[in-house]
Amino acid sequence: MHTVSKKAGPIEHENKVILLLSMTIILVVMNTTMFNVGLPAVLQDLSLASSTASWIISGYSIIFAVATLTYSRLSDFVPISRLLLIGLLLLGVASIIGWFADSFAVLLLARLLQAAGAGAIPGLGMVFASRYIPVSRRGKAMSFVSSAASLGFGLGPVVGGAITQMFGWNYLFIVTSFSVLLLPVFYKLLPKEESYKVRFDFMGALLTMLVVTCFLLFLSTFASYYLVISIISLAILWKHIHKFSIPFIQPTILKKRPYIKLLLISKIAFITHFSTLFMMPLMLAKVFNKEAAVIGLIIFPGAILSAVAAQFIGRVIDRFGNLPIILTGQTLLIISTTLFALFSSLSPYWIMVAYVFMSIGFSTLTSSIANETSRILPEKEIGTGMGMYQLVQFFGGALGVALSGMLIDWQLSFAYEVIYRNIFITLLACLLISVALFRNYRNNGGTTLTDQK
Repeated sequence: MHTVSKKAGPIEHENKVILLLSMTIILVVMNTTMFNVGLPAVLQDLSLASSTASWIISGYSIIFAVATLTYSRLSDFVPISRLLLIGLLLLGVASIIGWFADSFAVLLLARLLQAAGAGAIPGLGMVFASRYIPVSRRGKAMSFVSSAASLGFGLGPVVGGAITQMFGWNYLFIVTSFSVLLLPVFYKLLPKEESYKVRFDFMGALLTMLVVTCFLLFLSTFASYYLVISIISLAILWKHIHKFSIPFIQPTILKKRPYIKLLLISKIAFITHFSTLFMMPLMLAKVFNKEAAVIGLIIFPGAILSAVAAQFIGRVIDRFGNLPIILTGQTLLIISTTLFALFSSLSPYWIMVAYVFMSIGFSTLTSSIANETSRILPEKEIGTGMGMYQLVQFFGGALGVALSGMLIDWQLSFAYEVIYRNIFITLLACLLISVALFRNYRNNGGTTLTDQK
């Protein structure tokens, strides 16, 4: 039995809460990208094989994906403040364990606990904005949350490279431990939600975890039995959620075509962005012989400019509505991908310029999509709807990295410049499909500014 939170209406300190959530999201996202940079040092210090060390990343990714959906779904039953308390405490405890880790087993435990705590932040940030901020101001909030993630992606390699080089990889855990200091402020500012008792769907949660875990393992290993297990579990889950009174995933939400179209558009954006984040360091290292610190500095301007643009993106969304901004974000991603395909092999500066368009376009598109998604969902489906939104985004990111790696392996007989150009052309084709989906959405019931007021 668990509590069910009730909507308490608008709150007094919404700007302060959104700022705190954005700061926490920056730390959480940095936690992911920092460790990617520090992984070579981990391999050397602990004498690990690459296949073993990959579980430090893939294990984190799997738990993070499941935790994001779980916290978002639980927000329909448990007050957001309590869920944030649990998540941040887990993150803090895991950071302490990781700081003292001197073996693979302890390090892996710390990373998995970190993921279980970190998953609370992005999903609950979106749920909070959707539930408590009026539609007229929601665009600004969504853009802050989205740009915070973009900034974290950019800061992670820079900060992670510097900390690993100066102090060692254990000190990467110290950065995320600072998020615990925000707990008293969150507890003071977050609304006090009313609650009542309800039976929570543990079976649905476990089946969802099995589906997600096996599918992500399939993306990581391409072992067919993981895909078979995932499909069978999905079939069982589909039957289960139609029988349970308050299911973990509400089946009605999966039958909403406008919602599914928005999920697919967002997924393609994540495929494009994560593929680019995966390939940029490889291009800069293989084609231009750049070191890790320099690579981080080349990525950094795009992330910073995206964060600066956030307040303007939010205001434009609130003034003109979501649809024009979605199209603007898609256009910026298409421009960026075209620049990568044509000019990335000429100079590192072209890569830096192209990523500026990518980062701003990604932040613009994801914040407007999130705002539009929250607008079309009824109150009772906000938690599970925004949780599914986050989960599908994560799948897009994982799929983008997996497919990029696979396409690189398939083209090893070509020059690096040709390999990356072909992949960016493929991403460009995906973005054109995304534009077609958006046109279909707009022509079949997409919202206007008048609808949002």
